[in-house]
This record gives sequence, structure tokens and C-alpha cells, in this order.
Amino acid sequence: MSKRPPRQQGYPWLTPYLIVQDADAAIEFYQKAFGFEKRMAMPGPDGKTMHVEMMWREAMIMFGPLCPSSEWPSRPPATSKVASPITPYIYCDDVDALFARATAAGAKAIRSPQDQFYGDRTCTVEDPDGYWWSFATNVADFDPAKMPK
Repeated sequence: MSKRPPRQQGYPWLTPYLIVQDADAAIEFYQKAFGFEKRMAMPGPDGKTMHVEMMWREAMIMFGPLCPSSEWPSRPPATSKVASPITPYIYCDDVDALFARATAAGAKAIRSPQDQFYGDRTCTVEDPDGYWWSFATNVADFDPAKMPK
């Protein structure tokens, strides 16, 4: 048996996998709201999209729809009524522009852009599946003297 690399070429070492209500709707939202690019979408036996890979620069997310079987009982926060246990933190060129784009596309504003003591200007939005996404643009060096007490 040949020795293969531990991951496929072109894939990052860490890739979050989300469960969404409708994979095609999520593709459209992530493109329009966040500027993600679809790398690949795989249809299932019923013709509906069952697996998606989307890119943000060198980062990737994967997602698929709810699985009716009990072998993968995960649900998106919007249907489980449990707050999202993860919040991707993504750097972008202009957090104010991204916030405007995302909310215009239907993202719910959780926290509008604001400067943080650690030097990033950040915002947080919620997608239609209930996941919270934080975006940031670094605007200053971290100054430990500005840390909250």
C-alpha cells in the first residue's frame, strides 16, 4: 500500500462542518452575505445538495443538510433552539463593508462593528441557520494597558 499524505492537496488542516436546513439556500446566502466561493457541491440520491465545500481565501467550511437518520443527529441552532456552540472568527479587508453586505443579504445583526481593546474592529451576525459569525479587521496593535479590568 502506498504512503499517502495525511490530507488531500488544497484542503486546510482544520475545516468546520456545519449542519444547515437547506444546503442550496446556505450556498446562496454565504456567497451573497459573506463573499464565500463555492468549491464543490455534491448531490444526494434525491438530487438535493448533500455536501458543500466553500472557500474564504485559504479557509474552508463544509456543510450539509439535516440527516434524517439517527447516526448523525446534529441540528442547526435555528431548529434545535440551542445557541450556536461555535462562532467562526474571520478576518476581512473591511469589517464595516462586510457587516453592511451581510445584513443587506438577510443576516441578523448581533453586534455592529466596533473597535476592540485587542486591536481588531469586529462585528457579529447570525445566519439563517442560527450560526453566529464574527468578522474582524485589525486596526491597531494590541495594547495590554487597554485590557478591561
